[in-house]
Amino acid sequence: MHRIEEVQLRKLSSSGSQPLPTSANTVLCCFPVHQCSGRPLSYIFRHVNVHHSCDIYDRLIPIMTANSRCSAAEPPGLETQRREIECLLRECELRAGDSWYVVDRRWFEQWREFVESGDQNSSSFPGQIDNTELFEDQDSYHLKERLVENEDFVLVPAEAWHKLLAWYGMVDGQPPLERKVVDLPSTLKVEVYPVEIFLCLHSNMENVITDQFSRTDSIHAIQTAMCRAFSVPPGSECRLWMKSSDSSCERLRNVHVSVLDACLSSGMTVIMEMRNSDGTWPSSRPQIMRNSVEEQDSYRGQPGVCGLTNLGNTCFMNSALQCLSNTPPLTEYFLENLYLNELNFTNPLGMKGEIAEAYADVIKQMWSGRHYSVVPRVFKTKVGHFASQFLGYQQHDSQELLSFLLDGLHEDLNRVKNKEYIELRDADGRPDHEVAGEAWRNHLRRNDSVIVDKFHGLFKSTLVCPECRKVSVTFDPFCYLSVPLPVSKERVMEVFFVSLDPSAKPVQHRVVVPKAGKVSDLCAALSDMTNVPPTQMVVADVFNHRFYKIYNADESLSCILDRDDIFVYELAQVSQEEQVLLALYLRERSHYRDYGSGSSSYGTSLFGHPLLLNVPQSRCSREELYSLFLQRLARYVRTPDPSEELEEEVEEEEDEEEELYKSQTNGISDDEQEGAEAAGSSTTPNCGGSSSDSQSDGTAAAELQPDVNQTPRSAEREDAETSNGSVVQTEPDHCAGGDQACSTEEGMSACADQSATGCTDQSATGCTDRSACADQSPTGCTDAAPEQPCETTEEESTETKQEEACSPTPPPNENPAKRRACRRRRKNLFTIQAVNSNGTTERGTGDGGSAVSFSSQPYVAIDWDPDMKKRFYNENEAEKYVKHSSMEVPQQQATVQLQECIELFTTVETLEEENPWYCPVCKKHQLATKKLDLWSLPEVLIIHLKRFSYTKFTREKLDSIVDFPLRDLDFSDFLLRKSLSSEEPPSRYDLIAVSNHYGGLRDGHYTSYAKNKDNAQWYYFDDSKVTYASEDQIMTNAAYVLFYHRQDKIRKPTLPSPLTNSTPSTNNIASNKDEDEALGASSSSSSYITMETD
Repeated sequence: MHRIEEVQLRKLSSSGSQPLPTSANTVLCCFPVHQCSGRPLSYIFRHVNVHHSCDIYDRLIPIMTANSRCSAAEPPGLETQRREIECLLRECELRAGDSWYVVDRRWFEQWREFVESGDQNSSSFPGQIDNTELFEDQDSYHLKERLVENEDFVLVPAEAWHKLLAWYGMVDGQPPLERKVVDLPSTLKVEVYPVEIFLCLHSNMENVITDQFSRTDSIHAIQTAMCRAFSVPPGSECRLWMKSSDSSCERLRNVHVSVLDACLSSGMTVIMEMRNSDGTWPSSRPQIMRNSVEEQDSYRGQPGVCGLTNLGNTCFMNSALQCLSNTPPLTEYFLENLYLNELNFTNPLGMKGEIAEAYADVIKQMWSGRHYSVVPRVFKTKVGHFASQFLGYQQHDSQELLSFLLDGLHEDLNRVKNKEYIELRDADGRPDHEVAGEAWRNHLRRNDSVIVDKFHGLFKSTLVCPECRKVSVTFDPFCYLSVPLPVSKERVMEVFFVSLDPSAKPVQHRVVVPKAGKVSDLCAALSDMTNVPPTQMVVADVFNHRFYKIYNADESLSCILDRDDIFVYELAQVSQEEQVLLALYLRERSHYRDYGSGSSSYGTSLFGHPLLLNVPQSRCSREELYSLFLQRLARYVRTPDPSEELEEEVEEEEDEEEELYKSQTNGISDDEQEGAEAAGSSTTPNCGGSSSDSQSDGTAAAELQPDVNQTPRSAEREDAETSNGSVVQTEPDHCAGGDQACSTEEGMSACADQSATGCTDQSATGCTDRSACADQSPTGCTDAAPEQPCETTEEESTETKQEEACSPTPPPNENPAKRRACRRRRKNLFTIQAVNSNGTTERGTGDGGSAVSFSSQPYVAIDWDPDMKKRFYNENEAEKYVKHSSMEVPQQQATVQLQECIELFTTVETLEEENPWYCPVCKKHQLATKKLDLWSLPEVLIIHLKRFSYTKFTREKLDSIVDFPLRDLDFSDFLLRKSLSSEEPPSRYDLIAVSNHYGGLRDGHYTSYAKNKDNAQWYYFDDSKVTYASEDQIMTNAAYVLFYHRQDKIRKPTLPSPLTNSTPSTNNIASNKDEDEALGASSSSSSYITMETD
C-alpha cells in the first residue's frame, strides 16, 4: 500500500522569492516511498507526473514522514539553526569514547552561508549532507588519504550531527562517518582514520577480509566481529593472534583491552583459531606421546586417565598436576571455560594470566580422552619463567610446586582488580566468631578467586607472652595443612664389628641408639652384643676403601647418615706404654711406571677394607709392623710355604745403590724394580676386582697430614676419590734392617696361624724384606663383588707411555757398568709406606726412623705387587662377613594415625629464637607460646605430611606409615567452632588423590594415586604410565600430600567403573614407549660394602 506524500513546489518568481499561491503551487502526488528513499528531489520530480503551469522550479522540499531515511523534519528558523549548531561546536569538549562525525567542509560552509543569509529561498541552500568528495570511490566509501581538518572536512559533535541530519537528511547510500575520541598519550583526539585490520581464520589463511575498528574498541569486539563474519559455532573456544610481519605473531591474551593498548595498527592481521577436540591448539600442537602414528586420531580413552611425560626430573611436577587434575571442582571450572572471564591481566602479584592459561591447556588435553600421555613442556617453561627455582631439570619437592601453583592460579584468577590496604585488628577480647568473620571478610576484599572458594580455610592463632601474659588472637587463612609426624627419639643403625681376633670375620649388627645420642652411645649399645668394653672400640666411616672419617666418642650420631658404611673396630687393651692408633690401607701397584708425573714411579690403587689397630709406639718399626700386619691379615693372606722361594737380586755396589736411592722417589733403584717384577712372570693386575682409582703420586700429596676429624663435607664425598696420587711404592730404606724381619722359616710359620679382618684397595711396588723365597706357586684368586665406580685421577695409560714404561733402556741416572755384582735375598709379600688419609704416599720416613709419623693421626699402606697379590691374597675370603642375629629380626614399620598428626599440629609450641614475636605490651621480641586451632575448613582439604625433618643438627626423612582414612575423615573433633548450624557445611571428607615420594633426602621419585571423578576408579600415575589401582594399595609409607573432598560436594559418578563388569587383561592403561628419567640416583644410597655373606 502506497503512502501519499505532499510535495510543495515553490516557484521562483521574477519579482522575488514569493511562493505561488497554495492553490497554484501545491499538488498531491501518489507514489511508493521506496522510489524516493535516498533519491534527490530532482529524480523524484522527473518521475512524477506533475502538470502545472509553472514549469521552472528552483527547489523541491519534501515533507516526508520521519520513517523515511531521506526525510528531514521541518527545520527551525535559520537563525535558530545557526545558534544551536555553533553553541554545540563551541561548548562540546572532547571526551574519550565520545562520538564525533566527519562532514565535508564544502557542504558545511554552504550550510553556514545559507543560515547566515537568513533567506529560506537563498540560492546557497546546501541540500542533503553530501560527503562524496571525502571518499576515494563510491563503492567502498573508503576515506581519501591525508585529509586535513578544516580544509577537507570539519568535525561536529554527535548532538549537532543528529540535528543537521534531521533537518537536511543525507545522500542515500553514504554511511555516516562516525569517529571516536581516543585518549592518546598526553592528548585527546578524534580518530578520523580508524584502524583497518585484516581478519582471517587459522584454518583458512587465504580467506582474508578487511574491517575497521576504533582504537577504543576492545579486542573482544574484534573477536565478536570475526565470529560473526566467519560463522564460528557458538560456544567454540577461540583465541586471537596478532601478526605484524611474515614471521612474527603475538597472542592477544587480554580480550578486554583496547585496540590501542594492544598495539594494533592498520595493515596488521588478526588470526583466530579454535581449540581442537583433543584440547590442543592448531598453532602450537604439542608432542603427544602415542603408541603408533595411526592412533593419533583414533584413540578414545577415559578422560583424565592420561600420563604426563617426564621431561627430566619433572616427576614432582607430574605428581602434583595429576592430583590437581583429579580435583573435581577445579577441573570442571577449567573444562567449562569459566576461567576465561576471570583472567586477571593487571594483577602485579600474578603472572598476567599465563600460568592459568598454561594449566588450562594441560587439563584440557588430559581430559580430552584423546591422548595416552601429554608432554607438559609449555607448562614447565611457564613455571620456570615465573619461579626461577624451578628452572632447569633439578629435583624438587612436589608440595613446593603445589604451593606455587595454587598461589599463581589464585593471583591469575583473582576477581579483585585493585587490592585495597586493610589494617588488621587484634581480637582485644572480642568473641571468636566476630573476629573470625571480620578476618574472612577482609581476606575476601583482597583475595577472591576459585582457589579461595575451593581451597581456603581459616585457623585461629593464639600467642601468649611468657612475661606479661599478653594474649594475641588472630584468624589467618590457609590453603593447605602442613602437619608434623611424630618423631621417634631412637634410631636403628647397622654397623660392622671388626673383632681383634684375626680369624673372626666382620659381623654386621643392628643396634638401637638415641637419635640425639653420641658415638659413645653406639659403642655402648654394641658392647651389650659383643661383650667388648666400649673403651676398646673406635668407630669409623669407610668410603671407597679408605677412612672417610674416624669419629671421637663425644661426636654426635647425627653426623652419621643411614647410608654410611660404619665399621667399629675392637682395639687391644691399652698398656702403660704409649699407644698409637694406626690406620692401615691396602694398595696394589700397577705394572707400568708413570713417567707422565715427572718421576719414574708406579701407579697404585686402593682395594679391600681398611683396618684400625693400636700399636705401642716402640713397635712401629717396619720390621715389627710387617709381622703385626701379617698376623692381622692371616685370614685371607696366605704365607709362603718353605718350598716356595721368594728371592730378589740385590746390588753389591752399595755406594751406587745409595746414590740411586737418593735419586728415587721411594728409595729403590730401577733394576731392583725390574728384579721385583721378574719374581712373577704372569701378571694379572686388579685380579680381585679392586677399584680402579689410579693414584699419581705428586709432591703436593706428600704434604697432606690431615687430623683424625678433618674430613671433607658430605656433599663432596663423591669427589674424595680424586685425591689419590699415583705412588710408586718400592722397597723402603734397606739400611734400616730390612734383612732381619721374618728372615727365617720359623718367623714365617709363626705368622701363618694368625688372621686379620680388613683390607683396602691400592697397589704397591716393592718389598721391605729381601730374605723371602723367590719361587712360589700362585694361589687361587677370585673376583670380589663389583664395587661402585669412583673417579680417577688423570690416567697416563696411553700406548706411548706404556711402551716407555716397558722399555729396557735404563734411565739416564743408571750406570749398567757398576751394577754387575748381585746377590739373592728373601723378598716380603708387601711393603709398608706412610701415607695420608687419602692413601697417597708421604715422602720420607717417620719419626726416628720408624715407619710412621706421630705428629698427627698416622696412616700407613701396605703395597702389593700384582703378582704377589694374585698368589697370596684371597679376595673372596677377604670380602666375607657374617650377620648377627639382630639382623634377622624384621624391622617393624612405625605406624601413626593421621589424627595424631593433626593433634600435633594443634599442640602448643614455643617459638624458636630465629622467629620471635614482638609483644606490644613488653615492647620487645619474646619467645611466645603459639597454638593453632582449626576454625573453618574448605571444600577441598590438602594435607601435607612433613616427612622431611630439618633442624640445625639433623636432616632426615621420616618413613613412618601414616594411617589415613579413604572415607569419612571426620574433623568435627578438631574444629574449634563446635556449634555447627544447619547452614554450615559438614566436616566429613573422602580421599581423592595422594602424592607419593619414594627415596631419601637427596634423591627420589614422585608418583600419585588419584580417583577419576567420572567413574570413581582409582589409578596409579607414574609419569607417562597409568595403571589401575585398588584401595588397599594407596596407604604406603611414601604418602606425602593427601587430597580430601568434602562429602556434601561430591557428586555421583556418571560412568560405571571399568573393573565392574570385566577385568582387563593388563593393568597398564596408558604407557609411553619412551622410558622416564633414570632413577639411578634414587638408589645411590646403597652400601659400598661388597662383602659376601657366609
